[in-house]
Amino acid sequence: MKRTHTCGELRSSDLGREVCLQGWVRFSRDHGGVAFIDLADRYGITQVVFDPEDLPEGTDAESVSGAMRTFTRESVVSISGTVRERVEGTEDSRNPTGRVEVLITSAELLNRSRSPPFELGDQKEGVLPNEETRLKYRYLDLRRTEMVRSMEFRSRLVHLARQYLEKSGFLDIETPVLARTSPEGARDYIVPSRVHPGAFYALPQSPQLFKQMLMVASMDRYYQVARCFRDEDSRKDRQPEFTQLDMEMSFVDEKDIQDTVEALMAHIWMGIYSEELDIPFQRIGYREAMERFGSDKPDTRYGLEFVSLTDTVRDAPYEIFRKIISSGGIVSGINVKASLAGDRAVGRNEVDRYIQYAKKAGLGGLTWMRCEDGVLKSNITKYFTPEILEGIKRNLGAEEGDLVFLIAGPWKPTLEGGGLLRRKIAEDLDMIPEGRHSFLWIVDCPMFEIDPVSGKHDAFHHPFVLPTGPPGSENVGGACFDIVMDGNELGSGSLRIHDPAVQREVFRILGMSEEKIERDFGYFLEALSYGAPPHGGIAIGIDRFVSILLGKDTIREVIAFPKNKKAQSLLDEAPSKVDDEKLEELQIMSVAIDDFFDESDEEGE
Repeated sequence: MKRTHTCGELRSSDLGREVCLQGWVRFSRDHGGVAFIDLADRYGITQVVFDPEDLPEGTDAESVSGAMRTFTRESVVSISGTVRERVEGTEDSRNPTGRVEVLITSAELLNRSRSPPFELGDQKEGVLPNEETRLKYRYLDLRRTEMVRSMEFRSRLVHLARQYLEKSGFLDIETPVLARTSPEGARDYIVPSRVHPGAFYALPQSPQLFKQMLMVASMDRYYQVARCFRDEDSRKDRQPEFTQLDMEMSFVDEKDIQDTVEALMAHIWMGIYSEELDIPFQRIGYREAMERFGSDKPDTRYGLEFVSLTDTVRDAPYEIFRKIISSGGIVSGINVKASLAGDRAVGRNEVDRYIQYAKKAGLGGLTWMRCEDGVLKSNITKYFTPEILEGIKRNLGAEEGDLVFLIAGPWKPTLEGGGLLRRKIAEDLDMIPEGRHSFLWIVDCPMFEIDPVSGKHDAFHHPFVLPTGPPGSENVGGACFDIVMDGNELGSGSLRIHDPAVQREVFRILGMSEEKIERDFGYFLEALSYGAPPHGGIAIGIDRFVSILLGKDTIREVIAFPKNKKAQSLLDEAPSKVDDEKLEELQIMSVAIDDFFDESDEEGE
């Protein structure tokens, strides 16, 4: 008999039914000759029982018993029997199958398992092995209920996204994985070509140029669940290979793209949670986000907003602030309300720890004051006039017991450091709400970032963003935007340059020579010259989105086979050495870095 039901399917309505279950032996126990097994598969767990005194007439009890003696934990087995009620008082209310069990009438070992390196049952906090072990035996780790549910959740989310986009007229089109190298900010993974010695493909950092050329090709609405590759250091929200939901549309403006994404998110939300998502999302300008929250991906679920104090303290006889302001820097403040801190009131020792944290976050230092007896007090208030102190207190809304921090320095690094401090305070004071999410758009972004020392231009997003004015004009903006969720950037979108002359000018501003432009992007510029329509799009990180919704600390928890923090696959030991024969066939020579240096040269120079 083949499998008739999964291990998560049987209910009281199935009592008396003859069934066949197949799965893994999660736990087994023997109670005086009566053997119990928790039989597990992706769908759930069902208790199966070998009870010699309750077997139907004609059952070969010795055959069943003999087969079960061959079972080891995590062996794959086939069980046939009759569904019956559990003995009163032994029901498992936490398990959907917990009111029934299967009385075994036949059993077969399908494949014996070695003793697993760690426990695969539902784990209590702290029982799981370290991540390195879990990644080495990922095929076992994925059997755990928590991991199965994560994979199911991810699959459901992607299905809902596809469902909405197909219904909305988008075409699912695959773009090349082997392409030419294209500078997009990170390092490429390079693939040698055997049939073209000395030439290389690159794995795509994104389908950016191909999806734009699909718009030139009149595809109008494209999407792809795209695998992308970036040779960069792994972090908890980054992987060398990742998945994004990629979209591009013709004849649209920024709001059209944002409206489409909001409707897509609402469809996913309803499909997963059966709840309406509050749309449209809040829109915050880039500069406002930085100055209020110290981040271009702010978490707006809690307060602790920065307030500009540059003008308030401009004339203060505090030499540090005077030098910073005179050199074009800023002073900003944040108020840690005593009412929010509650029992976790920030004392002097905690203040000192925040001062040290601020230094690590890139801030030169941290000025603090506390509101006591109606005035701001600290060891530096002597450097401020009573009028300026009152202005700080008023602007920050400081009340009795409140603690205020002041940060000062160059605009961007100071605010970014302040944003890290803001997050740290919120975490320490448990101000970040669980189970509540907040979406927003960051809009009005600049086109370029300019190095203050060298004057070199870098693209704020990427070189294909449509400028909102002449590309060479001062402080020109870009028609680009980010979607942010709970302090995480989910994706970036923009209108694209569709005029080849404008695109060429942007490349020039970014410091590319005419030779480099033609070599790296000549084919793309030619495509734009054949009637490219106005178009734009966005890419949303699926790994990051799923991990946020499931409350995971790292995207490795929602990827079936992720790399570790060193970009290694512990499962198959990739990356690995390649046989010399293969390298010779590709006409590649592999040289260890030590071979470049003479052994007597200790410094390797």
